[in-house]
This record gives sequence, structure tokens and C-alpha cells, in this order.
Amino acid sequence: AKLILTFVRIILCVGIGFYLKSIIKNKGSQLLILCFCLILAGAVGNLIDSVFYGVIFDDSLGQKATLFSENNYGTLFYGKVVDMLHFPVIKGYLPEWLPLIGGDYFIFFNPVFNVADVAISTGVGLLLWCNSKYKTRKSDKSELV
Repeated sequence: AKLILTFVRIILCVGIGFYLKSIIKNKGSQLLILCFCLILAGAVGNLIDSVFYGVIFDDSLGQKATLFSENNYGTLFYGKVVDMLHFPVIKGYLPEWLPLIGGDYFIFFNPVFNVADVAISTGVGLLLWCNSKYKTRKSDKSELV
């Protein structure tokens, strides 16, 4: 399944690249080009991680990864997507008076952000937002006629 996912990512990156080239060639809007550049950059970043990371780094779970380690954890095309950032805002214990969870350790804002996925999500979000603005403007003009 991992190998199939990697090849699907390769095909999608090539397809997005050709579509982006046609948008640029046809002088598409700068915002549309930016959206597809973000999507392509994120897709290529995830692709590089999944193809090469297991070969050139050791496992980074709970530690910093070592470049060109002798203890690499994977083979070509079987790496993990790892370009992650972690920003815990508040760490501490919940008050004892809270039912069921009182006294438990918690970390507020514990999610780990993947830089490539943020680029993809931003590109898709901008596409959706701009498309909805375009449809709104188009419907407003039709009402005037």
C-alpha cells in the first residue's frame, strides 16, 4: 500500500506540474498560480519525505534525526512524512476538582503541524475561497441584468 501511495503521489505531482505549466502559459491569474504552486510544493515535499527519508535519516521518534546514519529505518520509497513542527502553548496538570480528568497532565495545543500539508491546505483553501468570491460576483452581475 505504501508503494502504491508513493506512485500515486508521483503521478499527481506530474499532473499538477503540467497543469501549473499550462496556467502560466495561458497567463492565468497570479493568485491561481500561487495556489497551485503551494499545492505542488507541499505534494513534492511529502513525496521527498516518503521516498528518501528512511534511507538518509535514522528514526526521529522522540529525538532529533541523524543525517546519513548507519541505522536508517527504511528503504527507498518506504519513508515517513516527517517535516513536523510542534508548538505546545501550555503544559501542566488539570485541577483536581474536574470530574474524570482532574489531576491529569495535559498539553494545550499539542498537534504537530506538517509543513507540506499546511502548504497544500493553504493552496486548496485559497482556491475554494477565491472560487466562492468569483461565484458571488458572477451571481451579483446576473441580478443586475
